[in-house]
Amino acid sequence: MSRTDRANLLIHTGKDAVFSALTSSDALAAWLPPSGMRGRLERFDMREGGSFRLVLTYENAADAPGKSSADSDVTEVRITQLDPGERVVQEVDFESEDPAFQGTMQMEWKVLPVAEGTIVEVIARNVPAGIRARDHAAGLTSSLANLAALLEP
Repeated sequence: MSRTDRANLLIHTGKDAVFSALTSSDALAAWLPPSGMRGRLERFDMREGGSFRLVLTYENAADAPGKSSADSDVTEVRITQLDPGERVVQEVDFESEDPAFQGTMQMEWKVLPVAEGTIVEVIARNVPAGIRARDHAAGLTSSLANLAALLEP
């Protein structure tokens, strides 16, 4: 049975700045890695039909062994929908020998303007069984907090 995880955060800035951070290589590399990880984009083509390859490296792999190697998670990300200023839908595949991390996860990032700023909502569908719900929730929340720290005045 597939699982869906969700997270959202109010960011006190306009939706254009938020959407730009969701679609810029430099910004993504800065905010997407959750706490305890560093990120590197090996390839980046942000357009509908485009893709990127992201390598996340654990600062301390002893507590969280990687999915792709002892200290890293490598993902191939395809952009299936790009609605400028509103939404990015991605298909994400982990490079892993472990069947628990295989399969395609869909990530949908929505930008919703509100009076106080912008709500960013992420919905992860078909989350691989090997990703524990509490770990995924912590990672998504951490990434959103990084995004807020990058953008808020």
